[in-house]
Amino acid sequence: MKKTFLVITLLISIASAQSNFQNFIQRLNSTSSDSIKNRMIDSFLISAQAQGIPYIEDTLANFIYRGSGTNVYLSGDFNGWSSSADKLNRISGTNFFYITKIFERDARLDYKFIVDGNWILDPLNPKTCPGGFGPNSELAMPDYIQPVEIKYYPNIPHGTLRDTTFYSTNLNNSRTIRVYLPPNYESSTDSFPMILMHDGLEYISLASMHNVLDYLIAQNQIEPIIGVFVPPVNRTPEYAGNQIQAFSNFIVNELLPYIRNRYRVKSGPQNCAVGGASNGGNISLYLALNYPNVFGNVAAQSSNVISSISQGFQNNPKLNLKVYLDIGKYDISVLIPLVRNLRSILQSKGYEMIYREYNEGHSWGNWRAHIDDYLKFFFPKKTTDVKDLKGNVVPNKFKLYQNFPNPFNNQSKIRFDVAHPGIVQLKIFDTLGRELKNLVKEIETPGEYEINFDANNLAGGVYYYQMSFRSEGLNSKGSFNETKKMIVLK
Repeated sequence: MKKTFLVITLLISIASAQSNFQNFIQRLNSTSSDSIKNRMIDSFLISAQAQGIPYIEDTLANFIYRGSGTNVYLSGDFNGWSSSADKLNRISGTNFFYITKIFERDARLDYKFIVDGNWILDPLNPKTCPGGFGPNSELAMPDYIQPVEIKYYPNIPHGTLRDTTFYSTNLNNSRTIRVYLPPNYESSTDSFPMILMHDGLEYISLASMHNVLDYLIAQNQIEPIIGVFVPPVNRTPEYAGNQIQAFSNFIVNELLPYIRNRYRVKSGPQNCAVGGASNGGNISLYLALNYPNVFGNVAAQSSNVISSISQGFQNNPKLNLKVYLDIGKYDISVLIPLVRNLRSILQSKGYEMIYREYNEGHSWGNWRAHIDDYLKFFFPKKTTDVKDLKGNVVPNKFKLYQNFPNPFNNQSKIRFDVAHPGIVQLKIFDTLGRELKNLVKEIETPGEYEINFDANNLAGGVYYYQMSFRSEGLNSKGSFNETKKMIVLK
């Protein structure tokens, strides 16, 4: 324990060698006059609030509380919401409290202060994030990118939400089912793919998934889809307990036939997805495992994975199933090995899968920011045909893939497809848009390409890679570029 404490202290000392905040604290502690200390604090807070609080310096997050109270603690994703793990230091003769923590540059975490036993939001931080027990204060480190797709944009088409009360004979209870219909549903006769979300009403109220759907459809990033948002009545028994089979019968044999009869839903498991978070991810995996003729896509975020699910995937032949899994570094500790174990099983079986680990916690702020990743994985927008100057359709294979693995430490692979001879450029950029590396700049013939990317010289954080393609033999549709995000872990 002493060795661990010394290592942590050394890390903080190294990271804070050039810290303005630590220099400020040293000046406060060397000042004998309480009135001068308070004037110094007044002056510092003016500039600090202009920059933002918590006061962030590279990987250092300086949490500040100023107000009444004797004992102030910091609680959040990073310490398992402990009420006693992180006590703030008080500057003598003042009501100024602080604590410094080290996080990854792309971390995003929820937290609160506990002041003499009372849980409060950070009074100096206007940024909050919705949670299942009310809003929390939000820490977003410098490289964290806020999700633009969760916002409401008045200038794009919007889908409609319809509520219905649905009674289950299997469960002998009723619940409100909310259905999202895409913007063009009423004006067309098309049928649409569907995704069914557990904790469904919270995916609307806390994760703004209806806004995500509107945005991705408007940006032509996904096919228009129908969303079915199902809340629990007895959450733990239904999602991971003794009612799991009765709940599954309700979903498969009662609710889905009603939805398909009432709305124009495309047939086939490839057009049907199921998703959820925590225990909601568990029931999603359970349904995908046991009803592969119904669900061809499953998203499980920060999931509890009961043993029957991991064993089921391990002991049975590979299913025709797309799987999205994610987990947070600061997630509930017992969940992390469960999700990693399932990832290993699915990888060994050769499943088509996206697996992500984020520097975040077990929170709606985490889950809402990654809804777009699995929607684009399950229901990507089919691009329009590209034609040459004679009007002949060119095979539609101008495509840039997500690097793998991602996140990664030093080595990753980047794949792209080229449909026609042309000039390909593949570049790496930082979050400020500065070009760091040019991996490819040459004329390529049609085919599939894979580039080994070495990130040894890059610091940990968020980066972007962009593919640009230009063909002299095609019309304007022969120009192509796409950008994707990757995360380097150090």
